[in-house]
Amino acid sequence: MPTTAPPATGPGYPIHQHRLANGLRVIASPDHAAPSVAVNLWYDVGSRHEQPGRTGFAHLFEHVMFQGSAHVESGQHIGLLQAAGASVNATTWFDRTNYFETLPSGGLDLALWLEADRLGSLLDALTKENLDNQREVVKEEKRQRYDNVPYGDAMRRLIELTFPADHPYGHTVIGSMEDLDAATVEDVAAFFSAYYLPNNAVLSIVGDCDPDTAFARAETYFGALPSGPTPTAPAADPLPPLSGLPRQETSADVPADAAYLTWRLPAVGTAEFDAIDLGMTVLGHGQTSRLHRRLVRRDEIAESSSASTMGLIGGTSMGYAYARARDGVALEQVHDVVLDEVERIVADGVTELELRRAKAQFERHWWHELARIDSRADALGEFATLYGDPGLVNSRLDQIDAVDSDAVAAALQAGLAPAHRSTLIYRKENA
Repeated sequence: MPTTAPPATGPGYPIHQHRLANGLRVIASPDHAAPSVAVNLWYDVGSRHEQPGRTGFAHLFEHVMFQGSAHVESGQHIGLLQAAGASVNATTWFDRTNYFETLPSGGLDLALWLEADRLGSLLDALTKENLDNQREVVKEEKRQRYDNVPYGDAMRRLIELTFPADHPYGHTVIGSMEDLDAATVEDVAAFFSAYYLPNNAVLSIVGDCDPDTAFARAETYFGALPSGPTPTAPAADPLPPLSGLPRQETSADVPADAAYLTWRLPAVGTAEFDAIDLGMTVLGHGQTSRLHRRLVRRDEIAESSSASTMGLIGGTSMGYAYARARDGVALEQVHDVVLDEVERIVADGVTELELRRAKAQFERHWWHELARIDSRADALGEFATLYGDPGLVNSRLDQIDAVDSDAVAAALQAGLAPAHRSTLIYRKENA
């Protein structure tokens, strides 16, 4: 039977849940402010689920899923939705893949039918021709976004410095050209059969649709799809802090020398991660951050600087800080000042004013995102898939507000210890 979760303090969005017999988790959140509806389907599969020699499969599937199914011709999935007034897209990350569309509420049946048809019958339409087509699309995306742009390989290098090569997070989401070239129709079919299951997915329906209708439509289109064995989750034991000060230097045709530092952080979804995330906001997010004020405004030795977290659920996240040197400034000086600011925030913690400002930044972004039904549907899918609790949409602000300066100080001391960092030095060619 459907269950209804009482709203917690915070936004108070209505959240209704129902699980189909085949395991599909359905979340409905009505909002009748406008005659539109957002459909968001999260699959519990990302690049961390890939096997060695088969990297890039999760992202490749994001593209293959638009290549047709038993009752939809190749390329028509997007065309049919756009003809109904929809915006449609998909994304892949280390921990998940999701597919989403927002359209007038009268198009809900179309959106659900299309999603169900490709979940149930994609393999009926999978051919070497459309696999080869999308393989080339992904390879071209890799060239344009990673291989042939300034600093495009920086994230790959930071991941290699932070995670062991055989770790689930030890490779980028885009994967390698060699693995993409080696993928066969049989490999791709096996990946789909293992992870694209109703019992490995969360369907969110947000907007101008009441819960009973949402659940009934989900049953109509998805109810007959068979479930399968629950996929085995990758190992998620936390990694120890970095040791030995791993370091890598490279050069390329980039506009400025840059220095990057990385650390291993707690998994996202923990109180420790929330605390260090707020601390990293103080350190390097925006023009009020310590790095910007010191390197860009006061010392005028960097053209840009930042610090951020990359939250991951599988035991260990990543944090990084970087700065790009101004012309004529030695990169070693920029690196040393970044490290000095890290050491200072680890030693002193953050002030109450800085913490309030960091919380305000989080809250502003939170309200801005959830004001849209498509972002709300995405958040519900995220919290249900990765943390098992879509109600976090309503209680997340309370979690952030509960973090005090002592917790931030402890998290920074544990997570950003300068002795447990890695370093990437990125120089201009022929500088």
